[in-house]
Amino acid sequence: MEAILVSACLRGIPCRYDGRHKASPEVEQAVAGHDVVAFCPEVAGGLATPRRPAELVGGDGHDVLDGTARVVEDTGRDVTAEFVEGARRALAAARQAGCTQALLTPRSPSCGRGSVYDGSFTGRPVAGDGVTAALLERNGIGVRPAPGA
Repeated sequence: MEAILVSACLRGIPCRYDGRHKASPEVEQAVAGHDVVAFCPEVAGGLATPRRPAELVGGDGHDVLDGTARVVEDTGRDVTAEFVEGARRALAAARQAGCTQALLTPRSPSCGRGSVYDGSFTGRPVAGDGVTAALLERNGIGVRPAPGA
């Protein structure tokens, strides 16, 4: 059975910034037949649940990895180091389990794939990837946003 890395919140684990989860029947259908590795990079990077909302500022996750953008909470606190550490740990977990793909939470500053929030905390999406999605992609793990999440 092929292993797939999945955002832990999509598996019903209440680890989102607001202390909730995003499990859905569409996600369950998408991971059927896979060995699921549930992982929350934000918690793995040292952030609490619940926690302040965070968004990417100055670019997307690729820019964060390149050192030209940051991840900040709505209070202005910089949490870039925690997001990068969580991404590294997600990559390690994916490699250890032999994952070649990941199903991640849409628009998240960690897990977003193709679309993330613009850093203004107004709910406006922009094109881009979260920090974990970017690191996984750079390392050959195919990332797709979860359906229905």
